Parts: sequence; structure tokens; C-alpha cells
Amino acid sequence: MVSIITPVFNSQKYISECITSVINQTYDNWEHILIDDCSTDGSDEIIKNFSKIDKRIKYYALERNGGAGVARNKAIELAKGRYIAFLDSDDLWTPDKLERQIEFMVKNKYSFSYTDYFVITDDREHPLFRRSAPNRVSYTKMLRNDYIGCLTAIYDVSYFGKVYMSDIRKRQDWVLWLNLLKKTDFAYCLKMPLAYYRIGNQSLSKNKFKLLSHNFNVYYKELGYSFFMSCYLMVIFLMTYFYYKMTSKKLVT
Repeated sequence: MVSIITPVFNSQKYISECITSVINQTYDNWEHILIDDCSTDGSDEIIKNFSKIDKRIKYYALERNGGAGVARNKAIELAKGRYIAFLDSDDLWTPDKLERQIEFMVKNKYSFSYTDYFVITDDREHPLFRRSAPNRVSYTKMLRNDYIGCLTAIYDVSYFGKVYMSDIRKRQDWVLWLNLLKKTDFAYCLKMPLAYYRIGNQSLSKNKFKLLSHNFNVYYKELGYSFFMSCYLMVIFLMTYFYYKMTSKKLVT
């Protein structure tokens, strides 16, 4: 079984589309755990209505707002599946996402995988571009840049055990990938665009100063590198980040 982890905060506009993309999966052995991080917009009622229709959809509400990392960790704690997959509340999967990716992992005996994905705004029929990820990444490579789209990642609990996210507000998914890669040589990419990442006006990548601050926090506080090594890694990150952003965009025809 695949346990799908979705943090929810004021996601009324997109949450129905997100859940529907899970229900439409050709692979049906899953549970979808949605953690409401104190929404105030009616997201909870939408999720509850879906859970009445399909018992694989599971709703849980946090008592106080803790951020996406805290919400995801609660879902991981509740998860019963062999595989942990991530899908944010404004993102979507293609119908064959789980079927193809689980087959890819089982056939090749991979414990950690990810895929390419489309970048969209509100119109998924006309993606802005396809983000093409590297064929595989190691811990060292991931230090230079976060190459894994959170909405595409799956890890095998039977190999890693349950590995949780940091409770920092930003970049907690990147920290998780790095911690997983400390325990295995590589994460592997299925070179198919099997998800839709919805880009918003407030995305972290648009605010470069905040991005640098959060990344330094990852190196210095989360990973425990010295101040000078963290500064050095920041320089490497900057060069890698902009090169990857430019070269990994594939126009959709």
C-alpha cells in the first residue's frame, strides 16, 4: 500500500482537484492522509465529504498551526503503507503516476524515487513547461540543489523505516531527501512527467533572499556544517540552482 501525505492549509480552491487526481489513480492500493493545519476556509468540509465517499481518504485536524513539516510528520506517523508518497494540496498527479512509479521501484529494487513533472498555473491543459530532473541523485549532488519535486517523491518504509521531516517552516522536504540519501547511495528518476506542480505568486523560489536564508539554515542548523562550510555550500548552491533552473525547463509542445 502507498500512503499519500497531504498537508492542508486554506486549500479550498484546489483541494477537490488534488483529491480527485488520487481517486483516479489506476493503482488502487493506497490511503490518502490529509492533515488540516487549522484551515479557516472550508477545506475541512470538502475533505470530509470525500472521505464519506471513499474510505481510503482520511482526514485529521491539528490542534494548532504548525506548518507543512509538522502536518506531514503527523501523516507519516499515521501512515500504514509500505511506501510514503507526497502530494501538496494544490498539486495533481496524472492517473498512472502511482502505477508506473511503484512498478519502476519494485522492478529495479529502488528504495527512493522521483519523476519529472509539469509546471502549471490554473490551467493544467496548457502547462508552462516540463521540469526534467537528473536520472539519479546522491547525497553529495543533493547538497548542491534540491532536484526532487516533493509531489513526485516516494520512499520505501520497508527499507528506511519511517523517516520524518524537520519541523522547520521551509525546505523541510529537502532536508528529508538528504537524510534519506545518507542511508542509500542514490534516488532514481522515472523520466516521465507524472505530476502537475502549481506555481503561485508567493512561491519561495520567487523570493531569492528568503531562499538563501532558508538554505543557509539547512546547511548550518539542520545538517550541522560549520559556518564557513555552510557559506561555501551556499556559493555552490547558487551556481547550481540557476543553471538547473535554466537547463531543466523543457517546453511542452
